[in-house]
Amino acid sequence: MRLKNVLITVKDMEQSKKFYHDLFGLDMILDNDGNMILTEGLVLQDAAIWQTFLGKEIIPKNHSCELYFEERDIDAFVQKLESLYPSVQYVNRLMTHSWGQKVVRFYDPDGNLIEVGTPV
Repeated sequence: MRLKNVLITVKDMEQSKKFYHDLFGLDMILDNDGNMILTEGLVLQDAAIWQTFLGKEIIPKNHSCELYFEERDIDAFVQKLESLYPSVQYVNRLMTHSWGQKVVRFYDPDGNLIEVGTPV
């Protein structure tokens, strides 16, 4: 068995598709009308459809998980993030952990937590 996909909910599919393409180079593989599969196994699910399916409220910024990406040139990534999405909300700006890894944490447009770090 293997993990195939990770699904996150989004309110605006086109905005989220652009966000993940602009910052991470993810491209659409399949669009199933409210359920979009991107490269690297990320699935964007229309929040209204997901909420109806589950019968439960969707809670943005719930801090129960994060999407983690690695980037060797993190300084260039942060410049791109600030240039393309100047109003992005940070959890923490670029910092260095005690073990030497540089990381930045922020939210996507729907409150999904993202961490980008240098390889360890």
